[in-house]
Amino acid sequence: MTPSATLTDLADCTATELLQLYRAGRASPVEATRAVLARIDLLNPRLNAFCLVAHEAAMQSAKGSEARWTAFRQGGAACGELDGVPVSIKDLILTRGMPTLRGSDTVDADQPWEVDAPVTARLREAGAVLLGKTNTPEFGCKGETNSPRSGITRNPWDLSKTPGGSSGGAAAAVAAGMGPLAIGTDGAGSVRIPAAFCGNFGLKPSFGRVPAYPLSPFGSVAHLGPHSRCVSDAALLMNVIKKPDARDWTSLPPDPSDYLQGLEGGVRGLRIAWSPTLGYAQHVDAEVASSVARAVALLAELGAHVEQLDPGIEDPLDITTGLWFAGAWTVWNTLSPEQQALTDPDFRAEALLGEKLSLLDIQRLHLQRGALGSQMRQFMQRFDLLVTPSVAVPAFEARPAGHTPLDPVAMLGWTPFSYPFNLTQQPASSVPCGLTADGLPIGLQFVGPMFGDALVLRASRAYEAARTGTVDFARPVMPH
Repeated sequence: MTPSATLTDLADCTATELLQLYRAGRASPVEATRAVLARIDLLNPRLNAFCLVAHEAAMQSAKGSEARWTAFRQGGAACGELDGVPVSIKDLILTRGMPTLRGSDTVDADQPWEVDAPVTARLREAGAVLLGKTNTPEFGCKGETNSPRSGITRNPWDLSKTPGGSSGGAAAAVAAGMGPLAIGTDGAGSVRIPAAFCGNFGLKPSFGRVPAYPLSPFGSVAHLGPHSRCVSDAALLMNVIKKPDARDWTSLPPDPSDYLQGLEGGVRGLRIAWSPTLGYAQHVDAEVASSVARAVALLAELGAHVEQLDPGIEDPLDITTGLWFAGAWTVWNTLSPEQQALTDPDFRAEALLGEKLSLLDIQRLHLQRGALGSQMRQFMQRFDLLVTPSVAVPAFEARPAGHTPLDPVAMLGWTPFSYPFNLTQQPASSVPCGLTADGLPIGLQFVGPMFGDALVLRASRAYEAARTGTVDFARPVMPH
């Protein structure tokens, strides 16, 4: 890229590319932020990925970063790890100076917003430019992104399709060039589902690796993780957001490792279990199945020892939805009757299903979850990685809140590969591995052993490197 690079070019750059341009003085954070904001202004009216765009604050932050880069090139102090990189924040995550509305009409925007969640604080410390807040369904309650407050978010590959959820706004933003990085959350697949549907890379880290505050009312299935266009950007972002924060009593001890080191180590010699259905998924789209099978064959060509084998678990859908409904019932009881009347019908249905659970039911669900976690940890002693499809289907129609009566199958039956690993808390990623005949992305899931985040990133990068430049890594075509 030359100094005359267009603003559109900068909006299409990865975070790594932007940092290289800043370092060389060939582009500035102000130019990049202006380009990204222009892209948001152009495309967000159609995509509805952002519920809040902080134009003025983002430009002010970019100017500060530009001054730091100028000083650095003149021999001054090093800049932050993400200095001047535009990043968006899912609207479940506290962000100082910006309302966190959680996709809900029950939240009053007119109140002080003075606290940064740990992940937001780490981004500021690293010099990132915070663009604004991305859409989520109410309280992050489902795998689609729609709500009475924020409306329907759409997929950049096909505006009639959903980007998935609940981090659908984050994934749609990254896919459309509205910021190279985004922070999402994942309670049953909410990073990986939209990453698969939007053709991005998404990572659900090991539980506790990225600190959270306040903790999710849905419990210890909820993880925070990155959306990006490439694996190296996610590794760069993870180096920043995995730093500890004392406000999260469940967070893991500090991890001094650099996730960029060893990222190019490949998969040669790794033991990979390949499970096309996890032993229970009965309805996997034929194009998804064939595309993922080809991806697994490529892993073998790259030197991995691949064995087709199911982990021997039963479908934990009832465990996932039972614990989720209990969380929804908990949130419901924090709301006044007037607020309850404003809620999304899907969230309301979840809460009322949670009301039916007894204390004994919930205790049994926790015991079943523990047994599942033990079984998976034992299984992973034999393998370095488990590989599956990310989602059983391509992106489906974008639909309004309350379109279908909600039950466990309607809620998550179409994503049988994602929710088990929230229960087990293992790291898992989704990396693009193909397109359907209709031009919709397909995702390949890497699941690692607990605390094997670096290995998941490394394997994802190996596959990405082998496929870069193919249609599998194309970007959605939208008028700019």
